[in-house]
Amino acid sequence: MYRAIDSFPRWRSYFYFITLIFFLAWLVKNVFIAVIIETFAEIRVQFQQMWGSRSSTTSTATTQMFHEDAAGGWQLVAVDVNKPQGRAPACLQKMMRSSVFHMFILSMVAVDVIVAASNYYKGENFKRQYDEFYLAEVAFTVLFDLEALLKIWCLGFTGYISSSLHKFELLLVIGTTLHIYPDLYHSQFTYFQVLRVVRLIKISPALEDFVYKIFGPGKKLGSLVVFTASLLIVMSAISLQMFCFVEELDRFTTFPRAFMSMFQILTQEGWVDVMDQTLNAVGHMWAPVVAIYFILYHLFATLILLSLFVAVILDNLELDEDLKKLKQLKQSEANADTKEKLPLRLRIFEKFPNRPQMVKISKLPSDFTVPKIRESFMKQFIDRQQQDTSCLLRRLPSASSSSCDHSKRSAIEENKYIDQKLRKSVFSIRARNLLEKETAINKILRACTRQRMLSGSFEGQPAKERSILSVQHHIRQERRSLRHGSNSQRISRGKSLETLTQDHSNTVRYRNAQREDSEIKMIQEKKEQAEMKRKVQEEELRENHPYFDKPLFIVGREHRFRNFCRVVVRARFNASKTDPVTGAVKNTKYHQLYDLLGLVTYLDWVMIIVTICSCISMMFESPFRRVMHAPTLQIAEYVFVIFMSIELNLKIMADGLFFTPTAVIRDFGGVMDIFIYLVSLIFLCWMPQNVPAKSGAQLLMVLRCLRPLRIFKLVPQMRKVVRELFSGFKEIFLVSILLLTLMLVFASFGVQLFAGKLAKCNDPHIISREDCHGIFRINVSVSKNLNLKLRPGEKKPGFWVPRVWANPRNFNFDNVGNAMLALFEVLSLKGWVEVRDVIIHRVGPIHGIYIHVFVFLGCMIGLTLFVGVVIANFNENKGTALLTVDQRRWEDLKSRLKIAQPLHLPPRPDNDGFRAKMYDITQHPFFKRTIAVLVLAQSVLLSVKWDAADPVTVPLATMSVVFTFIFVLEVTMKIIAMSPSGFWQSRRNRYDLLVTSLGVIWVILHFALLNAYTYMMGACVIVFRFFSICGKHVTLKMLLLTVVVSMYKSFFIIVGMFLLLLCYAFAGVVLFGTVKYGENINRHANFSSAGKAITVLFRIVTGEDWNKIMHDCMVQPPFCTPDNSTYWKTDCGNYAGALMYFCSFYVIIAYIMLNLLVAIIVENFSLFYSTEEDQLLSYNDLRHFQIIWNMVDDKREGVIPTFRVKFLLRLLRGRLEVDLDKDKLLFKHMCYEMERLHNGGDVTFHDVLSMLSYRSVDIRKSLQLEELLAREQLEYTIEEEVAKQTIRMWLKKCLKRIRAKQQQSCSIIHSLRESQQQELSRFLNPPSIETTQPSEDMNAINQDNCAQPETSSQQQLLSPTLSDRGGYRHDSGDAGKPQRKFGQWRLPSAPKPISHSVSSVNLRFGGRSTMKSVVCKMNPMSDAASCGSEVKKWWTRQLTVESDESGEDLLDI
Repeated sequence: MYRAIDSFPRWRSYFYFITLIFFLAWLVKNVFIAVIIETFAEIRVQFQQMWGSRSSTTSTATTQMFHEDAAGGWQLVAVDVNKPQGRAPACLQKMMRSSVFHMFILSMVAVDVIVAASNYYKGENFKRQYDEFYLAEVAFTVLFDLEALLKIWCLGFTGYISSSLHKFELLLVIGTTLHIYPDLYHSQFTYFQVLRVVRLIKISPALEDFVYKIFGPGKKLGSLVVFTASLLIVMSAISLQMFCFVEELDRFTTFPRAFMSMFQILTQEGWVDVMDQTLNAVGHMWAPVVAIYFILYHLFATLILLSLFVAVILDNLELDEDLKKLKQLKQSEANADTKEKLPLRLRIFEKFPNRPQMVKISKLPSDFTVPKIRESFMKQFIDRQQQDTSCLLRRLPSASSSSCDHSKRSAIEENKYIDQKLRKSVFSIRARNLLEKETAINKILRACTRQRMLSGSFEGQPAKERSILSVQHHIRQERRSLRHGSNSQRISRGKSLETLTQDHSNTVRYRNAQREDSEIKMIQEKKEQAEMKRKVQEEELRENHPYFDKPLFIVGREHRFRNFCRVVVRARFNASKTDPVTGAVKNTKYHQLYDLLGLVTYLDWVMIIVTICSCISMMFESPFRRVMHAPTLQIAEYVFVIFMSIELNLKIMADGLFFTPTAVIRDFGGVMDIFIYLVSLIFLCWMPQNVPAKSGAQLLMVLRCLRPLRIFKLVPQMRKVVRELFSGFKEIFLVSILLLTLMLVFASFGVQLFAGKLAKCNDPHIISREDCHGIFRINVSVSKNLNLKLRPGEKKPGFWVPRVWANPRNFNFDNVGNAMLALFEVLSLKGWVEVRDVIIHRVGPIHGIYIHVFVFLGCMIGLTLFVGVVIANFNENKGTALLTVDQRRWEDLKSRLKIAQPLHLPPRPDNDGFRAKMYDITQHPFFKRTIAVLVLAQSVLLSVKWDAADPVTVPLATMSVVFTFIFVLEVTMKIIAMSPSGFWQSRRNRYDLLVTSLGVIWVILHFALLNAYTYMMGACVIVFRFFSICGKHVTLKMLLLTVVVSMYKSFFIIVGMFLLLLCYAFAGVVLFGTVKYGENINRHANFSSAGKAITVLFRIVTGEDWNKIMHDCMVQPPFCTPDNSTYWKTDCGNYAGALMYFCSFYVIIAYIMLNLLVAIIVENFSLFYSTEEDQLLSYNDLRHFQIIWNMVDDKREGVIPTFRVKFLLRLLRGRLEVDLDKDKLLFKHMCYEMERLHNGGDVTFHDVLSMLSYRSVDIRKSLQLEELLAREQLEYTIEEEVAKQTIRMWLKKCLKRIRAKQQQSCSIIHSLRESQQQELSRFLNPPSIETTQPSEDMNAINQDNCAQPETSSQQQLLSPTLSDRGGYRHDSGDAGKPQRKFGQWRLPSAPKPISHSVSSVNLRFGGRSTMKSVVCKMNPMSDAASCGSEVKKWWTRQLTVESDESGEDLLDI
């Protein structure tokens, strides 16, 4: 990059290399980790039996076991694993098992580690064999030998070696005993001495648990280590056979050299040097083959093999599926407990006596309204008897375990009697009747549903695969029926024994699910109660303590000034418009911009702008332009302090400083705000003119550089990043302890083996230390343009320097501190090759194993452990660590559905004209594949450099012009086929139009100018065109979406990383702005300004020679010029400051922040990576729904009316199909859900898709606790409302049929009247004899004859199981007489004899009144008012009978 800066414009080099590192090194490379993790998770599920259980423990490690008692039950019995098995006395066995003995041994181990870490190099003449460290080692070795003998004596040898820990201790005892032998001291046996530090892991149970979780299941990690070692051995052997004959190449002459070279490629440190040396040695002919060989090995080792270690560690940190839901319940319960308590800063008021504000009444209560009495004051006068009674009512079902009973049978019986009496007084007869009716109706509905599911009503239809919606609907119906016990005896009668057994098991399973529901509801109620208790506690403190919730104990709670401050502090932009009728939020055109404006309050927006302006002002500061001497830079300083003073005063007056519920200092962010303000205020008031190096004024300037961190507090999403960063601090701390332990072990070993042995004379011709004195000449290489005059006999210019016997410049092992610093640099895989070469050259080749083992353990396990822990903590903070497989798939599905959008593809034109043909051509797969091939062909043109002076460039550019015209033709065809508005709807089409337009502009400029800039523009257009091919393939689109969504979701993490980078850049300018140039500090990489410091820190983020930059900043006299007056006049560095500065920056950025990017990519990759077996809704399902949505949403607005949802659901096919013959009830539920949730308004694309997703999964397995409760409550409400609507519609149909029958009867009677009147007018004579008795008898007979068919017809009409016209056909069939037609109805034959009798009676008795009475009896209109009561009576009778036929008919309607 630095060479490109010297050769090209600076902006071009920075832009190219920074984007290259960001996309390739940080995003695309981490996609491989995501792929390996997901693939390993699938393989682990398939090979679960081979790996075994994660939580398996050995029998020797358990202290409790299950034993069967005499009654046949099981009980947990404690087992003493250290039971006496040896021959030692009881007192020694008791002492050995005591905790005092255990802690004494661990303290001795700690002292031994401290003594070993205190060892250092004392000079060449010092006798090292029998110094104080050797004597201390002998004493500790004897002590631990006696400990091992005591344990063997107490436990017996068999009992002693049965424990893995004792085996490790025995191995250390044997090794350290051999180590104290004088001839073996400071040899390879030193490993046994330094490995004693591993025993200190037993001090912390959390650390021991963590180590067992990572390394306990040793099969996977051990197998991967063996695989890596085998791969290295095989590739080393292959490379040895391939390159051992090459001359002038010493890297592959022997197997150890080949092994070291291949291991160096594995660690990515200097692997390019290995490849370049090999390419130069083999020649140009075989160079491409050799390059491909090394590149493939490097990609496999770095992208796949290292990702496997991350996948294994993440799998070890994963919990079992059966423990995750239990953890979810425990976590919810713990959250409820924490919400119940007030913070300590508020609970401090409880320590003071209550002093409530009393109200003195000077007149009678009748004159003025009595003020409201405080609840906290009235609680002490509540009758205890009422509390006991309520306690009895709550605890009687579990009287044996209640806190209110007295463990006496008489008292329990008395309480039961009181409970029954109270319950009788509470529940009335009417309430019981209503409860019985509701229970009976629900029972009928569930029984009928179960009957239809078990019956063969669908037999005879062709076999068809059921949709996932239908399957999940029947699962829920069966679950509800079994849960509520609707499998009655009538349904279960006639089944086989196996079926009954299966039903019983299902019932037990669903009863367990019901028990889980009760636990979930109990936790939810506990949360609500905790919130209520918290509010009650705050109210009590507010009532009883007058200074509670008073800012600075001065401003009143409802003071006008405080209310004004609250309004100013909490004012924010709110552009969400709600519908006054439905209450739904309307989507505005610029809703994304409005959401951004409403992200924080107006006051916070002002402070964000002021802070950014202040940071920009600090960017112009340097050691040569200081804020103390630049008045223009002081303006921003004054503005920042003034605005922050106003902000803090407003917030303190509105919310309080510390002892208020919403205080400014209620978390770490508030403390940081006050700290930054105080530092800025002190610096502004002091403004020191002279700042000596390593002084308090320089420390104040360094603390002033923390100002950009204010944005973390002002932006909520940035606070979330900090929370995700530090909430998993415990696991990160444990990993750091493990790595420090590993470094301490190898550092102690290195001190004892390499102390003083790495020093060498700076004159390469001197070997011994005795000869290293005097001076010698060093030649230097200079440019030939200097024209230096050389002395006689000199071939090159140079100068004389003194000979010095010294260690290497960057590292040594003379003490543990320097050794740990060197190993920390090696742990980052920077500079370890130099350490290896120095150790091999100056100590011996056998000692190269030391550094290779450390690099393997530190890199392959240590750093990948860091990555795994950060990813696991990120998942835990996001709430996905405790999710089961089904729940994680559901969360991925929801996130994937949020990204899904309607197809921006217009429909095909209706006619078969020119547009329709163009539409068919552009949408044909062959046309799309042809365009993709042309894009690839145009991209191949960039394989040759486009140089204006090269004649080959002109034909290449001409071919690119031809491709551009083809793409113009493609865009034109699409615009014609889809119309301009339809073409513009798709984002992909917009991108194609943009690139094509740029291509046309390039063609015009190319033929007009023909220079280097046009060729560069043409190459850029081809690159932009190449990215369009990613959206035309499913896999490429998935990876592209992963990268894009990861960038979107990691925006705030990237911003947070930049803010940290900015803070360190400002501090670097203050600390190292004037450091002299060295090996890596040069004119490109230095801290002279904030811009250059940012560039250097970005380089350090990539890990490129960060340790060498650190050592350049550590330069001390006599290699620099000190100045004690001001820091900007010296060119020396700061040793302690550089050590803290660079190590902390590298750990925070490289080990934590960058791993958060890996976690985000892994999370987003799982959204799009799913096989057909794993996914809940596949890509084809979503694509089918998008096509159907486009058919319904003809206006392409993204919303449709609610009534159109019915048409959309009927058009769905495949896995989302709703069969109206089988799943009519499901169809009603889905339609009503849309109407209920949106109040009959418009529904969006995501609303319908979300409803389908909920209906297509098993909510009991996929949803979490709170979401599951809310969803089940919604579905239960929908089911009830749909059932009520169904019953209501059926009753309306019944009433409609009754009215139709009544109208038909009226028409029949009117016809009878007309016919009888005609006959009467023809044959009627004046009456001669009148009598009343026969008339009454005849009326009775007619009444009997008419009432019976009327009643039967009413019964038939009321019964929902009989049809409308069946009754008439039945009557006519019984009569067996011909029928007369009146309109569309047939006249029954029963009334005809009545008409003859009536005519005869009227003939003989002249009975007009008799005819009137008969008509009144025949007319059912007189009973119209009682139709509703008849229906009610029939429904009441049906409730008492469990009829399957009525239920089936009820569901059929």
